[in-house]
Amino acid sequence: MTTQDRLQKMEGFKRLINLSLVLLCLLLETGVFTYHWYFHFRFSIVQDLQRFFFKGHVLEIAIYFVILFMFSHMYGGMRLGYLKNVEIIFSQVFGTIMADILIYAELSVMSLKLTNPTYFIVMLIQQIIVAILYISAANFFYRHIFPPRRLLLIYGDRDPKELKRKFERRLDKYLITEQVHVGEGTQKLCKIIKKYYQDGTCNAVVFGDISDNDRKPLMKYCYGNSIRFYVLPKINDVIMMGAEELHVFDSPILLTREYSMTMEQRFFKRLIDIVCALILTIITSPIMIITAICVKAYDKGPVFYKQVRCTRGGKKFNIIKFRSMRVDAEKDGVRLYYVGDNRVTPVGKFIRKVRIDELPQLFNILAGDMSFIGPRPERPEIIEQYQAEMPEFAFRLKVKAGLAGYAQVYGKYNTTPYDKLKLDITYIENYSVLLDLKLMLLTLKILLLPEATEGVDPGQTTAMRDLYIAREEHAYEDGDGVISKDMRAEADRDKTRQRSKATEKTVDKNTEKSVADGQKAEDTAVEESEDTLKGKTIEKE
Repeated sequence: MTTQDRLQKMEGFKRLINLSLVLLCLLLETGVFTYHWYFHFRFSIVQDLQRFFFKGHVLEIAIYFVILFMFSHMYGGMRLGYLKNVEIIFSQVFGTIMADILIYAELSVMSLKLTNPTYFIVMLIQQIIVAILYISAANFFYRHIFPPRRLLLIYGDRDPKELKRKFERRLDKYLITEQVHVGEGTQKLCKIIKKYYQDGTCNAVVFGDISDNDRKPLMKYCYGNSIRFYVLPKINDVIMMGAEELHVFDSPILLTREYSMTMEQRFFKRLIDIVCALILTIITSPIMIITAICVKAYDKGPVFYKQVRCTRGGKKFNIIKFRSMRVDAEKDGVRLYYVGDNRVTPVGKFIRKVRIDELPQLFNILAGDMSFIGPRPERPEIIEQYQAEMPEFAFRLKVKAGLAGYAQVYGKYNTTPYDKLKLDITYIENYSVLLDLKLMLLTLKILLLPEATEGVDPGQTTAMRDLYIAREEHAYEDGDGVISKDMRAEADRDKTRQRSKATEKTVDKNTEKSVADGQKAEDTAVEESEDTLKGKTIEKE
């Protein structure tokens, strides 16, 4: 059996185990519901519906299983082996709560009155205990039999430390065992990939910050040889991810429209905004009144904090929030909130934590300045700073700003602007009404995650970490962005210095190798035929 067949068989077995473990969790929770349905819930519905036969019981239990499956899948409770243990438990518990709320509403309709929630609360507690115990055991079992994937990192001129640091956050899933610079050349890289794949050193490849010209032949090689690979997308890649495929000729055509949304999509999006904003304004009005009183009573300052932000097309508007900082918080200039910020008042600390400070933005939505879902609005001066480093930041102004967005659901408060931009463009290019509804439901989960409210590092005036990272990661991507001549010249000088260092190291290594191996030229080995190369070992440099 070849290495490719063995890995393919292993992936199939891994998927089967994953699916079996997830379904068993759902069946256990459904079993808890079955017990309460048969001994409690069915007696609360109207008399005519109590005469359920066997098929009726099966139907109700099946309905609950489908609802639980949908919410678990939506919130990530089924992502065993992908998310961290705590995240899986949280997602599954949240999905279970949503499923129980929906089934409670269904049984209340069948009872023609609100059902007594006592048994539902008992059932929910039992399901949460089952989920916590089972997921912890299942995840431990899964990690034990399936070790982290070993990766070969192919990086460019930018220091790979930051990228490696991201992967190190998930050592339970990914482990970078080897790394090599793209400057080694396509031919040699392909041979290195093949060698590491065959001897089991690595079973996947990660393409970091390398240009399209360097990446394409390597991707084709991996694809042609059925080798798994991961790609860190550039802006161009993200835009094409949302392209529409057309079949008007005998060649496929990808279409990216000049307008992000159709007329129908804009109509339904606005309708959902108005209806949901009105409902939430009525429901949360007592909370807003109490918050206003607390903010005013603390330091007698203004209740609301208004700030100029930008929405679609760069249009400026005043965003409204409950004031969470001191009145003189910006006397020394604009600064983003950071962990331990002493400008935040005690009242502000609480309302920021539970996101109550964002509630007045419902009035911005009703006024048409914002939408429920969309890229978060930024200040004009911050947009200028971002665009100075990455002109593509203007792309996020193609749609109306939102109360929550794709970047907030799948990123963090302190996610770099370039990564947030890619997430926002993903939303813009893949927009649908169903995606909006999904993000609304996912936002409920994000509101309860503490990491979503993390601030930036102290001392940062923007979310960019420094000019070098902004230049290298956000703008200078070999054609993926337009930057100024001065920035490009400086970036080129940085790259030249790094290449010179890499060349010096290569020369030193080649000199040592020449003494040991009789000064065999490496170019001769690269140009040898495939038959001659069989059986030889490629030395790692």
